[in-house]
Amino acid sequence: MMNLHTYIGTWLFSVAAIISLSACATNYPTESESQSAEAIHVEEGSSAMELEAAEESAPLQVVEITPLAPEPLEATNDLWDRVRENLVLDAHPEQPRVQAFLEWHQCHPDYLQRVTARGEPYLHLILDEIDRRGMPTELVMLPAVESAFVPFAYSHGRAAGIWQFIPSTGRHFGLEQNWWYDGRRDIYAATHAALDYLEQLHKTFDGDWLLALAAYNAGAGNVRKAIRKNIKRGKPTDFWHLDLPKETKHYVPKLLAMAAIVQDPDYYGLDLWQIDDQPYLVRVETDGQIDLAVASELAGIDLEQMYQLNPAFNRWATAPEGPHYLLLPIDKAEQFSSNLLSLPVEERVTWLRHKIRSGETLGHIAKKHHTTVAVLKKANGLRSNNIRAGKHLLVPTSSKPVTRYALSSEQRLKKLKAKERSGTRFVHVVQSGDTLWDLSRSYGVSSRKIAKWNGMAPGDTLKLNQKLVLWDTKKTQSRDSIIPAVYTSPAGKERTLRYTVRKGDSLYRIAGRFNVTVNEIKHWNNLSSGSLLRPGQRLTLKVDITRTGS
Repeated sequence: MMNLHTYIGTWLFSVAAIISLSACATNYPTESESQSAEAIHVEEGSSAMELEAAEESAPLQVVEITPLAPEPLEATNDLWDRVRENLVLDAHPEQPRVQAFLEWHQCHPDYLQRVTARGEPYLHLILDEIDRRGMPTELVMLPAVESAFVPFAYSHGRAAGIWQFIPSTGRHFGLEQNWWYDGRRDIYAATHAALDYLEQLHKTFDGDWLLALAAYNAGAGNVRKAIRKNIKRGKPTDFWHLDLPKETKHYVPKLLAMAAIVQDPDYYGLDLWQIDDQPYLVRVETDGQIDLAVASELAGIDLEQMYQLNPAFNRWATAPEGPHYLLLPIDKAEQFSSNLLSLPVEERVTWLRHKIRSGETLGHIAKKHHTTVAVLKKANGLRSNNIRAGKHLLVPTSSKPVTRYALSSEQRLKKLKAKERSGTRFVHVVQSGDTLWDLSRSYGVSSRKIAKWNGMAPGDTLKLNQKLVLWDTKKTQSRDSIIPAVYTSPAGKERTLRYTVRKGDSLYRIAGRFNVTVNEIKHWNNLSSGSLLRPGQRLTLKVDITRTGS
């Protein structure tokens, strides 16, 4: 029940909201620069709204799938009802910063629907762990603020996953990061690590959840510094009075605004994405390394869905040293476990990372590992037999010869291009000088759609005589269209970032930070050998999110 102060503040907000809705701002109420159609611009600690806008134009190969969970017609047990039972934080609707975000949501009523639709497979798992620990259920929406529930979200500050852990903090809380696996993107492991971190911060700041949340965003040291500064000046030391980074000042109000909407969506004239309060995912042991294509066949789900539910795996197989589990739809778990038990050991394919030695050929490597040149080429995306000493290949191995790779990228691309869509289908043969931008103008569709239909990234270079599939009509909005596209195998995935040069930066330092080369940075930005960097200068970086340490 609201106290008088909160009631008056809420009433004042409602009057202000009615006035403001007549002229809804199109921009999210933080300073964000325009998004490039072929790049993500995500500043360190950027908002999930900005992340989602960036994701809409992210240069990632995507394929469409059906919704992960069936549409609940009349949910008898609504997950949001359980969330409401343990909302404990004061949403502070009278605070101007909270009001601004509430007004933004009223001007963009479909935003929370899109975000929670994307998070639907994960929300029950997260809420269960929050309830088990007796933590505020407001925290179930924190990944919406952090990443908009984008499993492969990656920020300018090298934060990854739905909880946006930076490498060092992830390792501190036990999230392994190696060539095969990045625990920051593991939905199960990262959720536990994030809640461990929040519990620790809650104790550090004497039970003040707003300060704990601020510290999750800005770091405990920055919050302590702001508190000490206010103490010296004789000012209050609650969140609302602290001199914190601008992003952090907005970070907590974003979550509080979402919590207020969840508490009473009707009051704000908004609808929540209806979610049954039933588990969707379950953790299933694999008892060792397993090819994810094989695992998807055993479970009876699409490979793309397997990657969305298990985005931590950088390659086409789970890590040799573990973790040896997968998150699967609960209705597929028994089938997977049963099929795994009946799978002959000699048919359980594992993957080795083979370093190419001087003088080796694909034929030598294939013979050594009892496979074929064709399998090696498909598994590593090779167009020719040329390989270079010092580079690495993924090699499928088993006790009997491997003659195929299930659902290879070539097969998935062929299936994607053959997918039936509404409208008229065209096949365009790329001519000299063609670009996705030119084709988008010629055919009246976005370059992003053309890229998606053909399993490309919007920034990819077209090849002479390449055949592209195009469709002439847009899809109508439906529940299926709200469910976002799902990323395919993340191996080799790039996110294009805009990096702002800081004082003391050098090309060498930036290259090391993002695991790219100095020559690559020069090439992407048309820099000459003698070019000097200036603070404030903007650089384009193409970052492979699956590289070690990224």
